Amino acid sequence: MSDGRSADGIDFGADHFTFFGLAPVFRIDSQALDERFREAQARVHPDRFAHAGKAERRVSLQWATRVNEAYQTLKNPLPRARYLLDRAGQDMGQGNSAAMPPEFLMEQMEWREAVAEARQARELAGLEDLRQRVRQRMNENYGRLAELLDDERDYAAAADRVRRLMFLEKLLSEIDEGMAALEE
Repeated sequence: MSDGRSADGIDFGADHFTFFGLAPVFRIDSQALDERFREAQARVHPDRFAHAGKAERRVSLQWATRVNEAYQTLKNPLPRARYLLDRAGQDMGQGNSAAMPPEFLMEQMEWREAVAEARQARELAGLEDLRQRVRQRMNENYGRLAELLDDERDYAAAADRVRRLMFLEKLLSEIDEGMAALEE
């Protein structure tokens, strides 16, 4: 166990993809990920070690945490993309909105104004329309991101696409909050 492997041979020091026996790609096989997660979770779940010593229970909890963290990262497209970029040594340059194209930032401002106006006017249909448009834009960006990461291996362009998606995720969250507030 001192080499980072569990008694069942799971290498907890491996990267997330290797950990689940998956190729390091953005277009991940979700079904295989889910199956491998359940298998790993079953092997390391703390309940299996309920009657073990204190040290073994603590280690099983660490293993279960590692399994969950790896799964959550790979399951969700934005964290998965960020993980792939990190593996490739690509700096995300987070927090640097000056690196974003002015037209993209202008579009974000316009969408945020539209969200604020729809919320103020209590227009649920307007928010739903905005949500659909943002979702469509996100799907387009995720499609392009898959090409950049898996096909072209253009990590700088992929990092730019991830930054755009981070903006869009935040915008979608604001829309969802607005819709929830209006539905109450």
